[in-house]
Amino acid sequence: MRTLEEYTKERLKLHPEEIESFIQVMFEEYAKDKDAGALLSALRIVAQVQGVGKLAQDAGITRNGLQKALSEKGNPRLNSISGILESLGYHLTVQRIK
Repeated sequence: MRTLEEYTKERLKLHPEEIESFIQVMFEEYAKDKDAGALLSALRIVAQVQGVGKLAQDAGITRNGLQKALSEKGNPRLNSISGILESLGYHLTVQRIK
């Protein structure tokens, strides 16, 4: 039986057009529950789908640094998360809480 992570990776590889929605939902969920581990796990899945080596290079960090930052116990700096998102084609924005 596949894990949810395995299913999600396979789904995003087959349907890369769904990555943007996946990223948006993971940040919306993080805004609600503040589960940094889940957010990092979701970013790790996207990194694996896109290619960890290329993503790390585009983000300006080492492959090992990227893997460490996105690990379950990772505690990445804001500039690391920003660099990772930018290498995926996104950026952080501020939105007023309603």
